This record gives sequence, C-alpha cells and structure tokens, in this order.
Amino acid sequence: MAYVVTAPCDGCKYTDCITVCPCDCFREGDRMLYIDPDECIDCDACRSECPVEAIFPENEVPAEWNHYIQLNADKAAGRPPITEKKPPLAEG
Repeated sequence: MAYVVTAPCDGCKYTDCITVCPCDCFREGDRMLYIDPDECIDCDACRSECPVEAIFPENEVPAEWNHYIQLNADKAAGRPPITEKKPPLAEG
C-alpha cells in the first residue's frame, strides 16, 4: 500500500511533504504533486506535513477521490523525484 496525493493539492502544490520523505517518492506535475507507489515505503511522514490535508494512505482515500490512486501511479511514472522545497502555486 502507498500513500496518495489527492484533490486538495491540485492548484496549490505545497512541497512541505517532500522535505520529510525518506525515500524521495514525490514527483512534480504542473498543478500538483504525485507519489510513486513503487517508491513509497508507507512511513506516514508526509501526511502530517501537508498543509491542505491532501495525502492519504491508499486504503483511506475518500471514495470521491479514488481515481487519484491510479492518477498518482500514472503521473509519477517516468518523472524524476522532487527533493527540494519550492514555493506553492499562486492559487494555493
């Protein structure tokens, strides 16, 4: 099981979570971050760092956001890890 970035991240892209990730499993998209499920070690470090509460364990993702499980896997594939904190998007 991996952690999943969901809807509240879309448009804000805070990177507080990446600073505590011990395995560099976060990937950066244009409008949000994604977690590579193959790299995530389920440590729970990122969840409490997210200021918009967008990160959930896969089995706790709210039903209306279940499609983010596959979206994270798809969007993370082939992208390099994001390992340095960046400013959030303007709409965040």
